Amino acid sequence: MSPSAANGTAKAPQLPIDEVKIVAIETYDLRFPTSLDASGSDAMNPAGDYSAAHVRLKTNTDLVGHGIAFTIGRGNDLCTEAARQIGERLVGKTLGALTADMGRTWRYLVADSQLRWVGPEKGVVHLGLSACVNALWDLWGRYLEKPLWQLVCDMSPEEFVRCIDFRYIEDAITPAEAVALLRSMAADGKAARLADARRNEAVPAYTTQAGWLGFSDARMTELLQTSIAAGMDKFKLKVGGALADDLRRLTLARDVIGPDRVLMLDANQVWSVPEAIDVMQKFVAFKPLFIEEPTSPDDILGHAAIRKSLKPYGIGVATGEHCQNRVIFKQLLQAGAIDYCQVDACRLGGVNEVMAVLLMAKKFNVPVVPHSGGIGLNEYTQHLALLNYVCVSGQKSLLEHINSFSEVLTHPVQMENGYFLTPWETGYSVEYKPEAIAAYAYPHGTFWQSEQGQKIINGPKL
Repeated sequence: MSPSAANGTAKAPQLPIDEVKIVAIETYDLRFPTSLDASGSDAMNPAGDYSAAHVRLKTNTDLVGHGIAFTIGRGNDLCTEAARQIGERLVGKTLGALTADMGRTWRYLVADSQLRWVGPEKGVVHLGLSACVNALWDLWGRYLEKPLWQLVCDMSPEEFVRCIDFRYIEDAITPAEAVALLRSMAADGKAARLADARRNEAVPAYTTQAGWLGFSDARMTELLQTSIAAGMDKFKLKVGGALADDLRRLTLARDVIGPDRVLMLDANQVWSVPEAIDVMQKFVAFKPLFIEEPTSPDDILGHAAIRKSLKPYGIGVATGEHCQNRVIFKQLLQAGAIDYCQVDACRLGGVNEVMAVLLMAKKFNVPVVPHSGGIGLNEYTQHLALLNYVCVSGQKSLLEHINSFSEVLTHPVQMENGYFLTPWETGYSVEYKPEAIAAYAYPHGTFWQSEQGQKIINGPKL
């Protein structure tokens, strides 16, 4: 497909793509009270309220691009404001101009010389960027009447690579290497992988729904049994609390799921490097596939040391949900610090930067297991897992399934036989129902004005 075909041919456009103009940006601070039942609880974050800095890019047509960055409550307003300021750079631009060179557009959005001082390319400003970038890709997909994953899979290798800012990562992979890699993968079974996607056999699932640290033993057991009955055979549990509690929960979980089903663990950064090594050696008998976020997400050498120590026990190291940009991932991969690359659709700077990390992970032969623990993240990462499998790695990406508050979404993920059903709605799949926005917009939504909502607002700040 030529560049003009990739960014400018729609089945039935309202206007030519060069006449579709972004005329306004709307932002919403959405917060969902997951702290009420301890959903999302872990050793570092005991009472999060899953939240979204939500962006809408409005155009001079009836098309609207929807995007989010994911947070867990307080501070979501900061990300929402960052998204508003960054998104203003898109207002007045045409969809054709923006999508003709998405790599250039991405660099334009990160290039505000004053805003980047409070980053650069990390933290609150990068989360705000991701909401805008994700909204732009959603708008492009809606215009072309394609789901995001298909939009990317329909690109030529050259078009794929032009979406990426290679600044700071050319010492790990060059544009020429990336094109060659994608050409090789296109010739090596891409059609068969697309057929897997059409059969809903491209994205296998695991569940964390039973594993939250704040759940009682009885609730954990019930949810594990329910998941097994639904066909799930891969599970993740949170660890990092009191050692005796972790050992009890792991013993119970292994008894419920049996010796052969896959078990993964997540410490959410709570340990030092020596603690991680010591505690994980005590968990060897439970046969965990990997330990996720065993220590600070910025400690590349610490992850490498943990990986080296756990390798004789057959336990891998996974991280990525708090990796702030492609540079941190580059260093983790170059240092041989991880066994699993956990890209986050919102922590990174949207689709473009995820594409860069997928290419590096493929070059370094590290499987991708996207982070999906949040409302809307599953809907994003199903697309990332699909495009990674079909275009980049040829390996199926094991994908986390979380279903808390899925009813607030217009197109929540669907599961069948342990696989995610391939999404076919146009765009990037994250759109909130109007009634959800009315209820959960913070702080004036109807839920947050209710007695229950006020108790959370005025309660302890854990």
